[in-house]
Amino acid sequence: MIEPDLSGRTALVTGSAKGVGRELLLSLAERGASVAVHYHTSPDAAEEVASAAREHDVEATTVQGDVTDPSAVDELFSAVEADLGSVEVLVNNVGAFAPTHWEAIDFETWNLVLETNLNGTYLCSKRALPGMRENDWGRIVNVGYASADRLLVAPKNFPYFVAKAGVVMFTRMLAADTQDTGITANAISPYVVQNSEVFPEDLPRGRPASFDDMSQAMLVFLEEGSDYLSGQNLAVDGGWRPERV
Repeated sequence: MIEPDLSGRTALVTGSAKGVGRELLLSLAERGASVAVHYHTSPDAAEEVASAAREHDVEATTVQGDVTDPSAVDELFSAVEADLGSVEVLVNNVGAFAPTHWEAIDFETWNLVLETNLNGTYLCSKRALPGMRENDWGRIVNVGYASADRLLVAPKNFPYFVAKAGVVMFTRMLAADTQDTGITANAISPYVVQNSEVFPEDLPRGRPASFDDMSQAMLVFLEEGSDYLSGQNLAVDGGWRPERV
């Protein structure tokens, strides 16, 4: 496992009370980062994650907020800054999933998928950048999807594919827009992860991506020597190369 030294750094992982976000945050805490556990509706789970993070002798706090609401995003970042300092590592992990045919998805769910995946990534990145620019150092890692850069789509779960394609495009734009700073922006894009809701019959290498696989990909971009890696999309897909989704 790659072992960047994140001592003295402050990290925020959105949606880190459960699932992939939880494991990514604990991976950061294990490497010395002070961490903010973000949640929307799961305060008890978030506090459990914060307690687990503190076992690595780091500071940990919990912050609540809707990442699709600009005011809420500002408040949650202000809370992190008050407790731990400016966010230097931001992992945009929040993103709803709707594995349903597009005609059967109600409009509220359609918007939720688009807004949590794309708007949440935009709002949190925008709010994190002033502090990163002031420190002349920052790492933004967005969670995409393995086919997003190929624009593969399907009638089932269509808004998710659209949103993740937007996340990858946003990542590339952000990398170009911050190339004269100490900030990098990259994406990690899984196909199927061990806690996914749906498992296809033919998985690459006979298994889904593990939480460790996801952490390994994230940590690549946090290494001290990775400051020239920006605008990249690292697929965590076991070599999956579909003709269609």
